[in-house]
Amino acid sequence: MPRPKNAAQPTVPSRERVPEAETLYRAGDPDFMTSLARGLHVIRAFAGVDRRLTIADVSRATGLTRAVVRRCLYTLRELGYAASDGRMFHLQPRILSLGYAYLSTAPLAIAAQPVLQELSERIGEATTVGVLDEGAVVYVARASTQRIMSVTLGVGSRLQAYCTALGRVLLASLPSAQAAAELARGELTAHTRFTVTSRPRLLEILAQVRAEGYALNDQELEIGLRAIAVPVRNVVGETVAAMNVSAQASRFSRRELIEAALPALRAAAERLGGELAP
Repeated sequence: MPRPKNAAQPTVPSRERVPEAETLYRAGDPDFMTSLARGLHVIRAFAGVDRRLTIADVSRATGLTRAVVRRCLYTLRELGYAASDGRMFHLQPRILSLGYAYLSTAPLAIAAQPVLQELSERIGEATTVGVLDEGAVVYVARASTQRIMSVTLGVGSRLQAYCTALGRVLLASLPSAQAAAELARGELTAHTRFTVTSRPRLLEILAQVRAEGYALNDQELEIGLRAIAVPVRNVVGETVAAMNVSAQASRFSRRELIEAALPALRAAAERLGGELAP
């Protein structure tokens, strides 16, 4: 059935923007496979709320031409990674094998899950481990006793780093100039009235995170959500990830969250880091 003319068009989710189409080309690099880059670009266009997209939807989200998108989607469908009713396309369960190839072999993801599960059961709140990727935090492991956010987040989810506790810990672990460059990568969106979008202010916050060794996010990503995060350092002291505890603001004040979660969170992060080689 055609969409009503006034129906809202799917947009690239604000929590993660698909890279610009220009990044799919490497002039003068004979080893770069543009067709593969385009296919991965198309897959990422399905990462938002809308699970069924037309060729035109994907073209708008990726910046690729409709002809290129059609060939990518046709290939994904023929390989069993996508399906279509003739107009709308959606991903198939087989696509999960791409992420599982990482999760089943990555030492961080494997080691993090039991540590998070124990921490979540001890504190009674959701816990996550994430890594930094192109200005975003990617969840590589998660444990939760309850759903506390209005959106569903799981392993593989991406959130903008500047407005999350995990992201600020990871940005703070970088040299100052590199952290500033990461903040300059794209638009800083105000998700709530509490979201800090001033780059100078964010640099001040990162300096505070470096000094205190943790980040506290107070309803900047979603109203009613507070989170506290610490770095995960491997056996030689390198920050390789961040670990957080997130909770409903109605259950914990800022001070209560620090007092209730920070000691156990630091202990869990140290335990996990001790299992990670350089």
